[in-house]
Amino acid sequence: MKEKQKYILRAGWLSIFGNLILSGIKYWAGISTGSLALVADAWHSLSDIITSAIVLIGGKISRKPADDEHPFGHGRAERIASVIIGVLLAIVAFDFLVGAIEKFSKHEQTTYNTFAWIATIISILANEGMTQYAFYAAKKTGSSMLKADGWHHRTDSLSSLVILIGIAVGGSFWWTDAVLSVIVALMIGWASWEIISKEFTSLLGESPSEDLLLSIRETAQKACIQPIHLHHIHIHDYGQHTEMSCHIKLPPAMTLNEAHEICTKIEAAIKSEFGYISTIHPEPITWENP
Repeated sequence: MKEKQKYILRAGWLSIFGNLILSGIKYWAGISTGSLALVADAWHSLSDIITSAIVLIGGKISRKPADDEHPFGHGRAERIASVIIGVLLAIVAFDFLVGAIEKFSKHEQTTYNTFAWIATIISILANEGMTQYAFYAAKKTGSSMLKADGWHHRTDSLSSLVILIGIAVGGSFWWTDAVLSVIVALMIGWASWEIISKEFTSLLGESPSEDLLLSIRETAQKACIQPIHLHHIHIHDYGQHTEMSCHIKLPPAMTLNEAHEICTKIEAAIKSEFGYISTIHPEPITWENP
């Protein structure tokens, strides 16, 4: 847990300070050239600061232990934070899409200067660096929140790359900056959809894969000599820990102590193999329903 906290804090503060500098550089370049695409990119970097603050807050909340009001802990705060990040991305995307359409309708042409080149190249390198660290930290910790923040950095890096290409050909077409703004907005919107759809699926509950169900049944059966006919498996992910409930079938003549001993063995095996905290409901086996 301390290791995860370290990565979340480091990624959050790196993003805040890095994007504070980048947003200032790109905004200055955008204002000096009249480029909506660069201003949009600057606001994208500024939104990264907000999402990084959400990462820090979400990480702090998710570490809180279980209490009377939240008996399963606060681990899902990470997923809620990821959804907030996705929504903010969607708002940013919509705002710049509207601005791009307005600029296109006015036939505004943008002339890029040397500072625009420098600011865009710096943005690409810096954002890709923050992307790689966020993905690395997410892999080390298993944090969906850090992964979402990494995708946010990646969209900023890619949008800056698109702008760099546009700067190279900007002098030839009056509509270059407007088209670039639309592309950047669509890229941000796609990242938003990827984050929100994934986290909503997790929050609503996912069915475990057939391979996972088979592995659970095999692990449980190995812990017992008596056939248990494990079924009705439900897995509940609470971020910091996962709980599982299931049913087993045992002979009706078996004593309560014997049934309890079998359930305890299965729970220990599941905990050891998968890390799940399991609750097992024993049922009497019958000829009609083995």
